[in-house]
Amino acid sequence: MITDAGGEPVTPRRAGPGRPVPELDSAYVERWRAEGGELVGLLAQARERVGGVAALRLGPHPTVLVTDPPAVRHVLALHPDRYVKRSHRARLLIGDGVLAATGEAWKRQRRLLQSQFTGTGMRRYERRIAEAARTTAGRWAGYARTGETFDLGEEMRRFALDTIWRSLTGHPLDAVTAQELTAVATVVAALPTLPVDVADARDAVARDLARIDAVARRAVTAARAGTVGPDGPGLLKTLVDARAEHPEYTDRLLRDELVTLLVAGHETTATTLTWLYLLLDRHPTAREDALAAGGEGSPERREAVQALISETLRLYPSAWILPRYATEDDTLAGYAITAGTDVLVCPYLTHRTPGLWRDPEHFDPGRFTVPDGRPTRPGAYLPFGLGPRACLGLQFALRESTVLLELLLPAHVPVFRSRPSGAAYSITVRPDGPTPATLAPAASAPGGRAAP
Repeated sequence: MITDAGGEPVTPRRAGPGRPVPELDSAYVERWRAEGGELVGLLAQARERVGGVAALRLGPHPTVLVTDPPAVRHVLALHPDRYVKRSHRARLLIGDGVLAATGEAWKRQRRLLQSQFTGTGMRRYERRIAEAARTTAGRWAGYARTGETFDLGEEMRRFALDTIWRSLTGHPLDAVTAQELTAVATVVAALPTLPVDVADARDAVARDLARIDAVARRAVTAARAGTVGPDGPGLLKTLVDARAEHPEYTDRLLRDELVTLLVAGHETTATTLTWLYLLLDRHPTAREDALAAGGEGSPERREAVQALISETLRLYPSAWILPRYATEDDTLAGYAITAGTDVLVCPYLTHRTPGLWRDPEHFDPGRFTVPDGRPTRPGAYLPFGLGPRACLGLQFALRESTVLLELLLPAHVPVFRSRPSGAAYSITVRPDGPTPATLAPAASAPGGRAAP
């Protein structure tokens, strides 16, 4: 059955005439399948060989890849009712949280959370972000004194998890909770390899899900009891209190929303910061340029640091692929889309499109600080998505990343003992291996070699 964004049955209709979508040669798809290639490689070939709207046969339903900015905007921003999210890849973990919810349930959950992450709502998190950043800076000062080797990716995950935990509960992240919540990263990493059968998939990660559930139950119980942390009540207390007007916020939905915010609130930020440091290792002058832009705490320095983050997100967007499902016939960029088509919007490839971006594979934060340095067309840059389902935590993620980097960049330069060989494409684009590093004082750090 074909349904609209609210889950109601609809009768397919054609929005207008259109040409058939040009298709990637099926022999190429079969060769890719036989070789066990990465999906991103196949999609890159479709974009290169066919164009910004390209058909390819991946399964029983027709599939269309969308990377051209006007078509991206059409799908995500202009007609989200025609192109809906059917099921989130992490539903096993996040349940019916706002990322996976659809229809009226999603609208209610989104509306409640929206005010918490914009304007006045964001100000309540400023102190919590700053305290988490200072805690991380203190640990790094210790690593610098002792010369200890640490995993930079794990450090970024610890920082981002501490930040979102303080924001959700009002408490700093303690060692026991931090250990229990390593299960979140374990499940996220396992998602692409889990069985298709939901019961079998759940069995494969049952122990980790039980650990996550136990943490969530304790947090919900504390919020319901009115327990206030040193930072005051957290966002979870707002959700608990919402039950008076929204009875749908059962303990199960509170658990799902908490886990959703934990996953969305730390996994993407941690991954972005890890990539950023790996990129700076290859391009040390980018760090020097950022620190040369104004004094400590100046608007110029902040703009330069934010440019580092923006360019990292261009190369490794938080949401590298955004699956949608066409609920009705439509005309997209002059092409006919049939109801039932799977549509894959791919920010990762849009951000690396030659002709749209100058030297797109090169790390160049300066493109975000100079006039005409980057395309401004809607749909050309969308590291957090676009339209009504764009990431709620955009401002939160940018703020916490900026605050941390303003503390760490002037003080230390990580020296990697080894580097990941590439990227792993799951919910996020993660480095595909550990990132062991030591810290050199900023003044004496050896310069890295810029990648060609």
